[in-house]
Amino acid sequence: MDTNEQSNGLSLLKKGQKGIMHALFSRVGIMLVLLVLQALMLFSLFRWFQEFLPHVLGGTVLFMIVMVLYLINSTLDPTAKITWLIVIMLVPVFGALLFWYTQSETGHRAEKKRLENILAATKDKLPQDGRVLEALEREDPHEAALARYFRRSGCFPVYANTQTTFFPLGEDKFAEMLRQLEQAKNYIFMEYFIVDEGLMWGRILEILAKKVKEGVEVRVMYDGTCEFSTLPHDYPKKLQALGIRCKSFSPMSPFLSTHYNYRDHRKILVIDGHTAFTGGVNLADEYINHIVKYGHWKDTAVMLKGEAAKSFALMFLQMWNITERHEEYDKYLNVKVPMLEQKSDQRKPKDNTVQTSEQQATDGTISVSEQRVAEGTALAFADQGNGYVIPYGDCPLDADKVGERVYMDILNRATRYVHIMSPYLILDGEMETALKFAAERGVDVRLILPGIPDKTAPYSLAKTHYKSLLASGVKIYEYTPGFVHAKVFVSDDCRAVVGTINLDYRSLYHHFECATYMYQTSCIPEIEADFHKTLKKCRVVTNETIRQEKRSLKIEGALLKAISPLL
Repeated sequence: MDTNEQSNGLSLLKKGQKGIMHALFSRVGIMLVLLVLQALMLFSLFRWFQEFLPHVLGGTVLFMIVMVLYLINSTLDPTAKITWLIVIMLVPVFGALLFWYTQSETGHRAEKKRLENILAATKDKLPQDGRVLEALEREDPHEAALARYFRRSGCFPVYANTQTTFFPLGEDKFAEMLRQLEQAKNYIFMEYFIVDEGLMWGRILEILAKKVKEGVEVRVMYDGTCEFSTLPHDYPKKLQALGIRCKSFSPMSPFLSTHYNYRDHRKILVIDGHTAFTGGVNLADEYINHIVKYGHWKDTAVMLKGEAAKSFALMFLQMWNITERHEEYDKYLNVKVPMLEQKSDQRKPKDNTVQTSEQQATDGTISVSEQRVAEGTALAFADQGNGYVIPYGDCPLDADKVGERVYMDILNRATRYVHIMSPYLILDGEMETALKFAAERGVDVRLILPGIPDKTAPYSLAKTHYKSLLASGVKIYEYTPGFVHAKVFVSDDCRAVVGTINLDYRSLYHHFECATYMYQTSCIPEIEADFHKTLKKCRVVTNETIRQEKRSLKIEGALLKAISPLL
């Protein structure tokens, strides 16, 4: 194996062994050709039915009426119903067959059954501490009701003995990750949507390889779409040669399947069952502003130290074990977590230092990640273990849309403000109504979205919501230095969510996601302060700026909105 120790850490790939061009001319390229051929065959079959059916007593019209009635009475999201009605009315037979294909769960029935069995077997692995729930009930019955919903939807207890640390940038999380990984004694679990070789992953991989030699168990899991753009299909074998257990979730296969729609979008790091990280930051250099793709990359993350880290350990093991048998849980969950000290060191560098770093990164003169890692410091805000913490996940294979319901609960219970950062804004009717209703009740609802998009389709779709939201009093801002990838809700100085869940159909309906819900933790005011600091670098969206948008962008958004649930 060719491994190279560089200033960027450990690298397992030779030059040219990653990227789209390499994927196209490798095993992935062959699979893509086979998938395209299958798609063409299916389309030809649909066309054959389309041409044949009109000759059977006007069957097309009757077929379309039956499908419309079925959709109206189905349990689909109303926005998805409209999309499918449009498709079926335009191309009745093709649209109906496509609908039945996507709803048939072809390709992931076994995966769904296996996951259901795992969730049933592990639903009591982390019992709820009754004293914590009773204390929360006395403090705020509404929060206790939400905690009971979390418990019903999965094994997501509410914890009190947990310290939370908020990171306002990816490079801040990265610096702390390196320190915490160095302290691992027993195990390290990593589950990320994207892994890409470079400074960030190289430095982490260097530590992981060293920890394996020290006897630490290390597992890494990433989403199978990495095979297409960032990692070769045999990358797990390269990591296994270092002693690291690795797998890709739902890797590419040469057969058409609806399982491609369900991706592992989570970002989880767990160390020894007492320390965990989550947030928007993937393991690639653009997330720490070491390289610039779409201007300055604004992201956030949170670190948990204490009992709540066990929930992320369980989430990781549940996903890992979809393809495993007879896996142990207790030895990773039944770990003693020391009681937190009443005081903690809150590392708060002077604000002008941070501003200078961000300006330099935006100007391209220095990498913030290089500066902070070299200094061994990170901008982070840590609380003292007070308040309540609920780590939770969202699974697309069940009926509970936990991510969306938690966001709507925050909007519906807010009395003063709800401040949101999200990279995408592709809303269903319920979420759009919740945002508008909160603003109409007099709640200060503000959204920070990207000023420089990473993709034009979601950017144009987001703008289709602007006019309606502004009319109800929602305030919208766009981050002028670059791209906002943070997924943050903060409300009334007392509750916040930091995680992986975007305000779009992918996150709310189709992806495996995770997040941390916090109530009365000391870092919440710092999350709110970061929102206002980011706000100063944004341009405000008004009806006038909407009128000035490019006509091509408006047309693209209007056309795509009809099929937005399918994107």
